[in-house]
Amino acid sequence: MQYEIQVNKNIEIFDIDKVAKQASGAVLMRQGKSVILATVAREEKPVEEDFLPLTVQYVEKAYAAGKIPGGYVKRETKPTDAETLTARIIDRSLRPLFPKGYAYPTQIVVMVLSVDPQTDLQVMSLNAASAALYLSDIPIKAPVCGVRIGRIDGNFILNPSHEELKKSTLDLYVSGVKDELLMIEMRALPSDEFAMIEIKFPDNQPPIQIVPENTQVMNELSEDETLEALNLAQKAILEGSSIYEKTFMKHKKNNPIELKDEIEYPEIFTFLENNFYNDIKQAINQMAKSERAGELNKIAKEIMKLDIAKDWDEESVLSTLNKVKRNIIRSQILNEGKRADGRGLKEVRPISIETNILPNAHGSCLFTRGQTQALVVATLGGDNDAQMIDLLNEKNPVSERFMVNYNFPGFSVGEASPIKAPSRRELGHGNLGKRALYPSVPQDYPYVIRLVSEILESNGSSSMATVCGGSLALRATGVPSLDLIAGVAMGLIFENDQFAVLTDIMGLEDHDGDMDFKVAGNKNGITALQMDIKLGGIDQEKLKIALYQAKEGRLHILDIMEKAAKEIVVNEEILPKIELFNIEPSKIVDIIGQGGKTIKEIIEKFNVSIDLDRDKGEVKISGCDNEQIMAAKNYILNITTSHKTHKKSLKEKKISEFEIGQEFEGMVKKITQFGAFVELKDDIDGLLHHSKIKHLNIKEQDILKVKVSEIKNGKISVDLCE
Repeated sequence: MQYEIQVNKNIEIFDIDKVAKQASGAVLMRQGKSVILATVAREEKPVEEDFLPLTVQYVEKAYAAGKIPGGYVKRETKPTDAETLTARIIDRSLRPLFPKGYAYPTQIVVMVLSVDPQTDLQVMSLNAASAALYLSDIPIKAPVCGVRIGRIDGNFILNPSHEELKKSTLDLYVSGVKDELLMIEMRALPSDEFAMIEIKFPDNQPPIQIVPENTQVMNELSEDETLEALNLAQKAILEGSSIYEKTFMKHKKNNPIELKDEIEYPEIFTFLENNFYNDIKQAINQMAKSERAGELNKIAKEIMKLDIAKDWDEESVLSTLNKVKRNIIRSQILNEGKRADGRGLKEVRPISIETNILPNAHGSCLFTRGQTQALVVATLGGDNDAQMIDLLNEKNPVSERFMVNYNFPGFSVGEASPIKAPSRRELGHGNLGKRALYPSVPQDYPYVIRLVSEILESNGSSSMATVCGGSLALRATGVPSLDLIAGVAMGLIFENDQFAVLTDIMGLEDHDGDMDFKVAGNKNGITALQMDIKLGGIDQEKLKIALYQAKEGRLHILDIMEKAAKEIVVNEEILPKIELFNIEPSKIVDIIGQGGKTIKEIIEKFNVSIDLDRDKGEVKISGCDNEQIMAAKNYILNITTSHKTHKKSLKEKKISEFEIGQEFEGMVKKITQFGAFVELKDDIDGLLHHSKIKHLNIKEQDILKVKVSEIKNGKISVDLCE
């Protein structure tokens, strides 16, 4: 079966029961010239553990864009960062749809088979995966719909094309089902702004306008603008989700799946509430995370020693104890306005900041907020240090000049786990940090920048600590960032008609809360936003309260960061230096030399890095020793000047050998509007003025007999011989 439907500006074609028929659900989706295959497969036997065994993989095939994979192995191997981040977006959008008690190992695979450069692959991939999941026998209530919102010339636009997104000042990706939002990813995109300055003169002379150099604008969004954009997304999601449901409902497989019943221990629950309520509450309110966990384990062991527990197992007691703990935490917040660590709902944990604590790093910041600590280190490099990324919808590799890497070692949460390759979570947190900080970094900054966040301790939003520490690490490196950026993690708890918004949540509140979202920005607005909703929809009024409470927390953190920024002492002596200058583009070959010999000698002699722009004639020299850089610059200028002088003097010497009246038989090399250039000898040409040949039909490569009529200012004029 094939369906062609129009959804949110896009015409989408779905083929059902055409390919991958042994999968639980599969669709072949077309949009423009893009083709995506999405499949869902599940095992028949559920897992014993209490978790959702879901895996999502997103694969971009190189042949989809008519490419052969680069590298030694000419095939697709491990996922790229871009593929992993897209898989994560699909996972976060679809995971909340699975019913409680579903425990069958399930794999969703999305493969890009053909790519149209203007297609938004992330939006298309989520919608294809959602359709495949809805068509399977997994009991999903309705299909998810994903949309992207851009902003061009101040107007919000739905599902911008790839080219439109390059002009946009906003990148907002939202997914949801019907009128419920499930996931939000937002970032502000910086742009250049040209401001006209008018200069007025006395004596009624007309004013003149001057256009100064362009200024970078961060394009942060206010809270109200963010809500306006989300409102547009929510309407589009309702329309898309409803259309998908109406189209695919009759094809959904009806194969009843047995779901695990939630195991309840009412006897244990009642006993704990009646006899250990205060003990559990006291354990929850321990300040340290490790102390809290230790106290709860002690209570479980104490219960197991009692006669009443002789028929209970420790796992059942711990499971029930955690439910009582969850009830106490939520009740304490909703009814008492008090949190586990004694804070008020809007209170941010104590913050301490130290900068440039690493003497031989270009810049560093140790940012500590409560029991979360990030050491963020900045390094500056040359053009050759940029990260090259091969994107499927771009013809040429993209050069990333600003990188953010996030590392989460096990010891940060007291675990004895080995250091491995970055996980999906680490890549996601690093990407969030980059999106938040990117608008504040000058786009014309001559250095490549790499930020690395080492999480040394974690109890609540280490990604936002990365943003705060990263912003200060940039300043500690001497990067003239446009503004400081702070991030804060927020939580929401809903219970019947009650709800509470929590500022700067810790791990306990994230685990037992209903929604968490992270907001980063400056004092004027939001540069990045990430939200995952666990309970379903959230209305605009509650979201507005949450965003404005996040603003209060962000402003509080920014005040502390600004004080720390004023005390920064930059490690000037170890920072790399850059010298930029221009020469005639034709002289670049003189710097390179035959087979690159000259430029290699300069690099080795002066211990510098050299980047050349052939089109602009721009030379960039970087190194750690300013004297060596200037010496290399002078050396290069001498090379280009000596070549120019030598060629000029050689030409003058050749011209001096010509005499008035000398006759030559030469070929016409070039014809211009003012005459023909005739080759004489020794690569010297003579100009035959157009007034002397206008009655003749002369073409290039014709042979003419001419004589020298004038030698002036290093130029030779000739006449036709009679």
